[in-house]
Amino acid sequence: MVNSHVQSSESASNLRPYRCRFRLAILATFTALSMLLAANAHPARSEQPQPAHAIAMHGAPALPSNFDHMPYANPDAPKGGRLVFGVPGTFDSLNPTIVKGVALQQIRGYVVESLMTRGNDEPFTLYGLIAKSIETDDARTYVTFRIDPRAQFSDGKPILAEDVLFSWALMRDKGRTNYRLYYTKVEKAKALDERTVRFDFSNASDRELPLILGLMPVFAKHAVDTATFEETSLAPPLGSGPYKVSAVRAGASVTMTRDPNYWGRDLPANRGLWNFDEVRFDFYREANGAFEAFKRGLYDFRAESEPLRWHEGYDFPAARSGNVVRDEFTPGTPRPSEYLVFNTRRPLFADIRVREALTLLFDFEWINRNYFFGLYGRAAGYFPGSELSAYRKPADERERKLLAPFPNLIRPDVLDGTFRLPVTDASGRDRTTLRDALSLFTQAGYDLDGTVMRNRATRQPLTFEILVTTRDQERIALAYARDLKRAGIDVSVRAVDAVQFDQRRLMFDFDMIQNRWDQSLSPGNEQAFYWGSQAADNQGTRNYMGAKNPAIDAMIATMLEARTRADFVPAVRALDRALISGFYAIPVYSAERQWVARWNRIQRPAITALSGYLPETWWQAPSKAQ
Repeated sequence: MVNSHVQSSESASNLRPYRCRFRLAILATFTALSMLLAANAHPARSEQPQPAHAIAMHGAPALPSNFDHMPYANPDAPKGGRLVFGVPGTFDSLNPTIVKGVALQQIRGYVVESLMTRGNDEPFTLYGLIAKSIETDDARTYVTFRIDPRAQFSDGKPILAEDVLFSWALMRDKGRTNYRLYYTKVEKAKALDERTVRFDFSNASDRELPLILGLMPVFAKHAVDTATFEETSLAPPLGSGPYKVSAVRAGASVTMTRDPNYWGRDLPANRGLWNFDEVRFDFYREANGAFEAFKRGLYDFRAESEPLRWHEGYDFPAARSGNVVRDEFTPGTPRPSEYLVFNTRRPLFADIRVREALTLLFDFEWINRNYFFGLYGRAAGYFPGSELSAYRKPADERERKLLAPFPNLIRPDVLDGTFRLPVTDASGRDRTTLRDALSLFTQAGYDLDGTVMRNRATRQPLTFEILVTTRDQERIALAYARDLKRAGIDVSVRAVDAVQFDQRRLMFDFDMIQNRWDQSLSPGNEQAFYWGSQAADNQGTRNYMGAKNPAIDAMIATMLEARTRADFVPAVRALDRALISGFYAIPVYSAERQWVARWNRIQRPAITALSGYLPETWWQAPSKAQ
């Protein structure tokens, strides 16, 4: 009995942990069942979106709701003085949102404001301006803007929800093509009250739309004639910005004067900005004349784009004495790059082998050494120098999955990162690239007949025109034409003024042009405007090459749907690979730094924004420094 008792006690002791676990399991099951029943009885509500002071495309805004000023602005910058810009070309309209004419784009920000403003130290974040707050859900199927009660137009009338809705409908129906492309995605727009407006786009699958609408220009409904809105006009627009247009000399200059009653002067996003009492834009039709005007002090600063001039052109008295200061900025955004763009609408450039052969014949090394003093770099793709670039990088698993449905549109060497732009011996007579180009021409149906490249079937010579508008473009085009002559290709270079160039570019009336697409660290809807299939046949878009590529369209769509940076970056790299594989343009050069020369009467903050220099943060130096 004793042994039996002991054994039973030991067995009970050994089973105690299991009984305990069993009771806990029953309790957990009961608790879970109770929660489930409670949930069914009272369905859980998703967290209600709250109004916020800012919105980031991916992640959270860097600045808190109580921020005092932008980190790249000097909140104590003095007010007063005048800033004069030197602008190439001319203008015939003060409306920057329409297709017709050559508009003064710089009027945005100074005169016409948007609902929100960019934080220039972040990839893509917007902070409150006209809109005091923004609200959207996690899926971004809608966006609500609450207008700051202080917001008003320069005539003193308040900005109301009806003005925002009017501006949206105006841009959707009569604005530039990019506005129409973006704003037609809105399914419903309504005013919730006098100063609150809501936009719904549940079927758009575009997470950037709340930000796109945040950057929408806001016009005064009472001051716009919709019947004549699309016509060019030199009538000063009525805006809500820090400046008003005070004088216009047709095609020559526009003067803006600071509005002493500007409603937003004390906003944190504006502290240290808009410091000059007067801002003037002077226009110059000829580049050398514009530089001579700068040397004489007729305008205050110039962003230099010509390496020869930057290298040795600033040896004039004011520069030697220190009255003219030269700054170099290294922004964190993709490097600005120039391209020679094929118009693939032309039958000659419809064959990708022809485009690749012509790319091989561009001698960058010779041009960089002889024209640019080795100051430029060069990379394939459209996001060079940033994490978004796919050039010389093998595709990761996510990129390969995205591109898998398009095996015939992505080159294997672009996918695995081994593709390289040709590197010549810089002699201007590189035989290797010539031999490779001739092989591609043969595959495309062209033969070298003596000294003339001819179409094998039609016997027509291979020839085209390069349209240029500046001396620098002309030099590059002539050097390229010399290289092509060695392959039996006769190229004409036609120089036109800036107005004609812009008109022909917008109408796609060219064979080849030099162009630059500025990119940010958060590319979005504008990519469809640059190279989406829908934009290819719409004049006024920037799809100058006429790309119609389902891989490009799919990557743009994926990029716009990305919720995290981890999903976004592979989508952009996949887009870059599709563009590189298409040989739509010849990379000419990339600028690693921004070159800016200014008279020392203009001062700037010590801190530069991620996007680079910002004239709106500058100020007039004290009189003793002039």
